[in-house]
Amino acid sequence: MTMYSLDDTITAIATSIGQSGVGIIKMSGPEAYAIAWQIFCPVRNIKALKPYQLHYGQIIDPTSHTLIDEALVVYMPAPHSYTRQAVVEIQSHGSLVALRQILQLTLRLGARLAEAGEMTLRAFLNGRLDLAQAEAVLDIIEAKTEAALRVAAEQLEGTLSTQVSAVRQKLLDTLAFLEASVDFVEDEILAEPVIEPLMAVVNDLTKLLQNADRGLIYRQGLRVAIVGRPNVGKSSLLNGLLQDNRAIVTNIPGTTRDTLEETVNMGGVPVVLVDTAGIRAAPTDEVERIGVARSQAAIARADVTLLVIDGSQPLTSEDWEIEALVRAKSALLVINKCDLPNQIALSDLANFLPHAPHLPISALKNEGLTSLESAIVELALGGQITLADTPLVSHPRHKALLHHALDSTNAAIAAQQTGLSPDLVSIDVRAAVDALGEITGQTVTDDLLETIFSKFCIGK
Repeated sequence: MTMYSLDDTITAIATSIGQSGVGIIKMSGPEAYAIAWQIFCPVRNIKALKPYQLHYGQIIDPTSHTLIDEALVVYMPAPHSYTRQAVVEIQSHGSLVALRQILQLTLRLGARLAEAGEMTLRAFLNGRLDLAQAEAVLDIIEAKTEAALRVAAEQLEGTLSTQVSAVRQKLLDTLAFLEASVDFVEDEILAEPVIEPLMAVVNDLTKLLQNADRGLIYRQGLRVAIVGRPNVGKSSLLNGLLQDNRAIVTNIPGTTRDTLEETVNMGGVPVVLVDTAGIRAAPTDEVERIGVARSQAAIARADVTLLVIDGSQPLTSEDWEIEALVRAKSALLVINKCDLPNQIALSDLANFLPHAPHLPISALKNEGLTSLESAIVELALGGQITLADTPLVSHPRHKALLHHALDSTNAAIAAQQTGLSPDLVSIDVRAAVDALGEITGQTVTDDLLETIFSKFCIGK
């Protein structure tokens, strides 16, 4: 595939499509400088572009001599660039027409349109980034909160890669010992040089996996479904948490007929709030029936469920039916309308979602919402905070590979303890080595690279 070629020059618009003050065309490859020099006319009479300096001038069509735009151009020679190839960035005005005309000039003069993520792919293939760091680039671009950005930036810095590589080296050392032991007679093989380092690997992998769920939450966000029977204040709660009148609120039961999703930052965690239609056993029409079905699907998909009840009324059979749906989920019981006299019997409340925190609020008066937000974050993160020196595993792919490495290492320990031959023990150790290598990129397939980098935007 052309995507894996390093010999040609690629070009792309590196900024978002649309009107803006500045737009950037980026080229990477052996002909990047020559192409830029053919279309850029510097204001000053210079014979060459000095590296890492901004040069002011004009972009001119070399065939028609037509002026395209004013521009700033910077040249970064290999290997001291993002891709470790010659890189040229042309900074023009952010007009889509101007950017496309400049892009067409670079294509006409021999560059090839870059594939999605190909700039970062070249950085990986040329050894500037490992695979985990390359994935962190996309995470930085897509970060929705400061905490998510911090996790991605630490991964780009190599915090996770350093720890994974250290664990992998322990496995490689053990693998070398096992392979050397194949030529020895069985009674000359010592168990301790195998068991002890493998137990250390198990400990290291377990620590990394302990942080995996938190890392995934910071990266992917948390889905929180707001559920309850009609007219208990679900939409008012959504508006209160968003600090915006996003959902329609009336005194008429069943106003919300479909799910409504909005994202909010709670303590650094991107939270997707899902307002749902009120759930009741006997929907009044087909539209409400569909809305109730979608509410039940939202409960199934949610990471956390907020079960909202009306504290100014006794619990109803519908409340109990919804409680049965939520009981097995990670949930919080939100007792709304606490500004009114409580009408729920204490004996009923004690048995209603007994293992979930109970939080009194008034969505109408915005009372108790700060405590509710804290409870959501605490439930999601287990009361833990993100420490600057704690590498968080923030990709499902990384988490799965760490589990694979852990399972293989435990299998190797069991094989060694039961007296299997070194060549059989080494099979599991090799599997663990390869799994960790897939995180940082030492062992990787073309299909995996294509899957990862296809998620990037063109120009990055």
